[in-house]
Amino acid sequence: MTHQPPGQTENISMNTQVSIERAELRHVDEIAPLFDAYRRFYGQADDPRARSFLADRLARQESVVFVARLQGAAIGFTQLYPCFASVSLARMFVLYDLFVAPQARRCGAAAALLRVGVEYAGSQGAGQLMLQTAVTNLPAQRLYEREGWIRDNDFYVYEYHLPTEERA
Repeated sequence: MTHQPPGQTENISMNTQVSIERAELRHVDEIAPLFDAYRRFYGQADDPRARSFLADRLARQESVVFVARLQGAAIGFTQLYPCFASVSLARMFVLYDLFVAPQARRCGAAAALLRVGVEYAGSQGAGQLMLQTAVTNLPAQRLYEREGWIRDNDFYVYEYHLPTEERA
């Protein structure tokens, strides 16, 4: 399968075209409802700070967001955060968010977003990407594995949550 450069259109079937473009600050109002739905999927309550959180990441160039469109409407997005891998001495990206609206699933948008993320990371000289998903999210796991992502069986993920008043 050929990969399309970011911003190109990927033909999914005879009747459906998903296009992917890099999001800019002007796209935040379009992406914010998807971002809210993504957060709800992971059990978070709606939060009025969500839109500004997304806008800040874009404005400060702290993340890269790609938006998937079907017939011009935003139906999904992915957000990548740049970082570095000390062990491999390489730049890397954390693909932290990937979401497609339930009514638009199974049209190839998630796979297209993954591919654009991989291509973008490669174009930035990254050596790898990393993502996490819920243990129960079997459809996503199947997608990732179909797209060549490899499940890490050697490392555990740990989190340490700081009290709310310590967050900047």
